[in-house]
Amino acid sequence: MAASVLALLRPAPAFAQETELRGEVSESAILADQQRKARQLRAQGSLDQAAPAAQTAEDQTQANPYEPASLGAVPGDDQTAGATGSIFDQPQATDDPFADDQTAAKPRRPSTARQRAADANAKKDVKAADKKKVKKKPGETTGSTTRTAVAGDQADTAATDQDGPNRRALTIDSIDRQKLDPGAERTGSIEGQKVKPEDDPFAATGIKVGTFVFRPTLEQGFTATSNADASSGGRPAVLSETALRFSATSDWRENSALINGYGIFRNTLSGQKINDAQGRIEGQLNVDLDHELRAIAKLGYEAVPESASSPDAIAGVTSQPLRQTVDGSLGVEKDVGKMRYTLTGAVTHDFYGDAKLSDGTVLSQKDRDSTLYSATLRTGYQVSPAITPFAEVEAGRRVYDLRLDSNGFERSSTRLGARAGLELDMDDKLSGEFSVGWLREAIDDDRLPANAGPYVNADLKWSPERGTIIGLTGRTTIESTTAANESGDVLYSGRLTGERQVRANLTANSSLGLDWRNYTGSDDHDLILSAEAGLTWWLNRYAGLTTRVRTEKLTSNLPGRDYVANSVYLGLKVQR
Repeated sequence: MAASVLALLRPAPAFAQETELRGEVSESAILADQQRKARQLRAQGSLDQAAPAAQTAEDQTQANPYEPASLGAVPGDDQTAGATGSIFDQPQATDDPFADDQTAAKPRRPSTARQRAADANAKKDVKAADKKKVKKKPGETTGSTTRTAVAGDQADTAATDQDGPNRRALTIDSIDRQKLDPGAERTGSIEGQKVKPEDDPFAATGIKVGTFVFRPTLEQGFTATSNADASSGGRPAVLSETALRFSATSDWRENSALINGYGIFRNTLSGQKINDAQGRIEGQLNVDLDHELRAIAKLGYEAVPESASSPDAIAGVTSQPLRQTVDGSLGVEKDVGKMRYTLTGAVTHDFYGDAKLSDGTVLSQKDRDSTLYSATLRTGYQVSPAITPFAEVEAGRRVYDLRLDSNGFERSSTRLGARAGLELDMDDKLSGEFSVGWLREAIDDDRLPANAGPYVNADLKWSPERGTIIGLTGRTTIESTTAANESGDVLYSGRLTGERQVRANLTANSSLGLDWRNYTGSDDHDLILSAEAGLTWWLNRYAGLTTRVRTEKLTSNLPGRDYVANSVYLGLKVQR
């Protein structure tokens, strides 16, 4: 045993060095055998556990071939042991007629860098051969053909790795390195893409003020009129007219608030003397409460001079007294299934300034100051999201600051009303409400009859097509008076308005108005008809030219009240 061990440990020359190889084997035979083995593996459908290891060893041997450190370690530099690149491989039995060649040792593969260069040259030669369609002579073998076969064998091996159970994973950036399609259409730059046009390119952009978006509008122009104060004795005049309007909308996440206001100042340039101002500001706050409750609060202030055509107008004054109004309301809404309930309380206070007579004296108007308190309960049923019929009742009390007026009458009264109507909500197509009913105010003084009559209210907006808005408003107002032996009147006002966007920078508007005033306790009445048409041409988003033509006519069966007023306006409008 000791002798056997010493014999085994004794240095001996490699078997491949002592044994004479059978000669050089052609590359075509080696490639044919490798392709046959690959086809057999694909036909079996799965690989043995030892096959991947052998293939890995073969790849590693081919990628890093053995190179002896000293010269003459092996018989030749271009030979190696075994067909698979390992000295321990045993010859395999085969039915191939070229078995002798296959079992022979094949030449050593070049290094990895040289192999990649050879593969690249092979691909170039294949493409060149396809283009030139070179024909080879029978039996002729070229370097290009050999390299093509090597490339084909590597493709088959890659396919085998992908189809087998141990598929090679792709690199992370392999998808990003895919070749571009030369026939694909080039994508345009971001700057060159089309921008969606705005619905209204000349609408005010607004100014951010805290949590509100503020949109002011200033209009300055001149009015030529045939009746400066719209009275039976009015005279022509040219007026300078300045109008300031604004709106502020909240930018809150849940609740909302809206503030609107306007102011109009008129001054005579020539003709009848006119110097007056009027304006109004109002705000609305919507708050969502718990348990499906919503609260709506409103507050407003208005200052308007008494109209010369008013039944309470005072003759022989240098200027009509200023009427100021402060109004507010608070409403609570609640939905229970399809039922909708609304309870609203409102307060309106009117107070009048003193009238300056032409003789220099001052006439007090304090006996006209009054406050109206009212409460309204509305009940509605939602037939559909677009239609909600409703019914409401109103009760209130009008209280004068002075219990007795200058003529000794008690002007305070009790207010009662009932009406039914319909709410419409069809998005931008049709929205608003209208109602009809009966309204009555009974005066405390038994000598005066109650102001009563049918009640009509409407606020509708209809858009038959894009860029066109038609509006209908109606209102019923009980006008009290302090004239001796008179209760007052019921005024019905209606307006039909239309707005059309002819072009993006050109807007047309028009309106028709009808007012009917019915005096209580008599057959006296007033009829007021009005019509207006105008155009606004926007020079840019912030400035535009505006013009309008208006006519108004009052016809009455009372003496000294008829008048006609025609006017033309031209001005410049600036907005932000």
